[in-house]
Amino acid sequence: MTIQRVLAAAAGAALTVATLAHAADQVGASVIDAQRRALAEAVADQGFGPQSPRDLSSAVGSNKRDFAFAPPASRMNLCNIHFHESAEHKGGEFTKYAGHGDGQGYGTGYLYSGELTAAEVAPYARPVGSTDHGALAPGDTIEVHYVYSTAQVGPGPTLGSCLGVATLNPQLRVETQVMVLVNDPAALDFVRLTKHEFVDGYHQAIHLPQDMGTPVQYTGSTTGPAYNETGSPVQVTWSVRPKVAKVSIASVEAWLGDNAFDEDHAHGVRTLVVNPDLLSPMSR
Repeated sequence: MTIQRVLAAAAGAALTVATLAHAADQVGASVIDAQRRALAEAVADQGFGPQSPRDLSSAVGSNKRDFAFAPPASRMNLCNIHFHESAEHKGGEFTKYAGHGDGQGYGTGYLYSGELTAAEVAPYARPVGSTDHGALAPGDTIEVHYVYSTAQVGPGPTLGSCLGVATLNPQLRVETQVMVLVNDPAALDFVRLTKHEFVDGYHQAIHLPQDMGTPVQYTGSTTGPAYNETGSPVQVTWSVRPKVAKVSIASVEAWLGDNAFDEDHAHGVRTLVVNPDLLSPMSR
């Protein structure tokens, strides 16, 4: 797992966050290359649609499986919220590569490329969301996925909550916000950001960030390291905000302890998809 370490000359100085992963956790570039080759071989001539995540700065894509954008989130039902350690996508304010990681989706992805103060990355009282892969700490980047479905469903655990008995092939939309964890109780409150209510006939995240830049929208797939070497068969409309939000790590800890989605840790990331044959063409 990637662990954020920050070296400061003086308290309160502006700092650039640097990620140092344990050498034993870092695989070589050849492992990532092999995963991409395996993915290309697994999907060849199988009819898989465009995949995710991708570099949002590039519009290049030649996948021929075309499907329409899902409706706006306001006309869909929120069905799941979860997050990944590091950003799965690359773009906006999250372009710093975390490294190759362990080859299983941890210690890799993309990090907040801005600066944090010594106070913001001061050690927190305890690890957050501990797993066998490690834990979250101030300075870590996460990518939050607010998943919406056109099925008549409500918020619940896993993406299975997005499929309805009457609608087995709903359209899916992921409203995406990259965040950086800071040790600052005055920062954004993750519990508030994920609060959901029934509004005008739909389940909604009522505080979904709206001031993080114009989202980049494209057609792709579900993500996660399980798809590093095989294609995802699930079509998704992605809407990824380019700016990074600073969120209180204490509020993330509180949410992991009690939420409607049974989430208690950060998920791993899928290796960035770079093969044009697996990407949709984007209009810029």
